[in-house]
Amino acid sequence: MLTVTGSFDDGATYTVQITGRADRPVIGSYRAAALVELHQGESVALSPTGPMKAVAGDDETSVLAVLRQYTNVIEESGAVPRQARVPGG
Repeated sequence: MLTVTGSFDDGATYTVQITGRADRPVIGSYRAAALVELHQGESVALSPTGPMKAVAGDDETSVLAVLRQYTNVIEESGAVPRQARVPGG
């Protein structure tokens, strides 16, 4: 499980664990969980240069990408999710 610590634009901090479960993608912060839920199904860049992927609660890489895009991620620790493969790359 990956643990992520970060802050929101208003300065509020959070620490969550990305679970890889569709029914509860993150635990530890209701606000971070609501953020992930808000963006479910939308496309998000997995890195600054892509590739794009639809956000799904059971996809650790897309959940992490949401946190990176919409919050200031300060630290990541634990098992790092596998990175998506780029076709032809």
